[in-house]
Amino acid sequence: MASPKAFKKIYTQLEAITKATVSLHAQGVSNDELATVEGRLAQVVKMKGDLVTLQVFAGTEGIPTNAEVSFFGAPPTLKVSDQLSGRFFNAYGNPIDGGPEIEGVEREVGGPSVNPYKRRQPSELIPTGIAGIDLNNTLVSGQKIPFFADPDQPYNQVMADVAMRADVDKIILGGMGLSNDDYLYFRHAFEGAGALDRIVSFVNTTEDPPVERLLVPDMALAAAEYFAVDKNEKVLVLLTDMTLYADALSIVSNRMDQIPSKDAMPGSLYSDLAKIYEKAVQLPTGGSITIIAVTTLNDGDITHAIPDNTGYITEGQLFLRADSDSGKVIVDPFRSLSRLKQNVQNKKTREDHSQVMNASVRLYADAQNAKTKQENGFDLSDYDIRCLDYSVEYATRLLSIDVNITINEMLDTAWELFAKYFSPAEIGIRQNLIDKYWPKKAE
Repeated sequence: MASPKAFKKIYTQLEAITKATVSLHAQGVSNDELATVEGRLAQVVKMKGDLVTLQVFAGTEGIPTNAEVSFFGAPPTLKVSDQLSGRFFNAYGNPIDGGPEIEGVEREVGGPSVNPYKRRQPSELIPTGIAGIDLNNTLVSGQKIPFFADPDQPYNQVMADVAMRADVDKIILGGMGLSNDDYLYFRHAFEGAGALDRIVSFVNTTEDPPVERLLVPDMALAAAEYFAVDKNEKVLVLLTDMTLYADALSIVSNRMDQIPSKDAMPGSLYSDLAKIYEKAVQLPTGGSITIIAVTTLNDGDITHAIPDNTGYITEGQLFLRADSDSGKVIVDPFRSLSRLKQNVQNKKTREDHSQVMNASVRLYADAQNAKTKQENGFDLSDYDIRCLDYSVEYATRLLSIDVNITINEMLDTAWELFAKYFSPAEIGIRQNLIDKYWPKKAE
């Protein structure tokens, strides 16, 4: 039975209740529309004729069959304006920083990605100051790329560092399942760096219902599209942790009695992730959305459904690991890949970039071979010993996540290491570049 109340449709007869959903007969309802069920926020997730299924974000425990259901008449929206800058919001777009409500234009969240006709080839460099990224896996505006990391890696610290160092106009943080410590870390880091005015944060903490995480990427990307499309700004979106987002998808699908796919994930996992990552775009007007997202690994398992599907959608990955030789957390040069780096290396960076990158990684690989020989009791050559010494300094000065230097300084550091441990013939770089960049004092 429906009755008008402040232009909302009200119903009071539920047909079915599961652990996460309620079903009822309702007219004029649309997919993804928001509602309240006994005062709890819910969203339409399934429609069959006039039988509507609502996902109740906080769960259905204690909801009676005569619960009052009120439809909002619209899917989730976010008020967008320049007032978003420097603010922290929850998964519903409500301020959690004690500041005033946002005045702006209501924008629907979770809409389609930008028309392919309006996209152009990503070709703008995004420097981060982290050599393991800028030197070996250079980021390009409009790119979508994940950090793969074990849960004990300091990936949120890396995300905060990227946010404060990246040469972009706006940073949008989407935090899913953040501990209170992580939330406060981000907040204090941004405030302490004086970067708060260009950062917008949407946060779901461990104290919030897990299913609310499903709203966070859509909120973050709605804000990103406002600044990129309407304001022609370069926007970097940081999403952490997409594994917790996928776990929330799994919770909902299990409660709705859907048959799980690989690793207990829903069969829709690929399209659910693609809907988010495909929002990355380089626009002809100069605006762009670049997405970096953390995907934590379960016991380092890169074949799990979450990283596996992610790898098919994104343009590479950045792999964090602890390096036992240097004692640093590094961006692993062997398991990391930026499929768009060639769009900017040597074009937006120095002419020696790609040659230096290739030589650095090849010598690091030779060091790993030497390490294997050493562990198996084989004699090491003079070249092997020099490679091992080089690898420790290379990891410390260029792969470590706590390095913060310009790309030219990274290249100069690499040349310094080449000259310290090897002869020009051993590094395999073109002679004209050696003539120009080989450190003079090393000759």
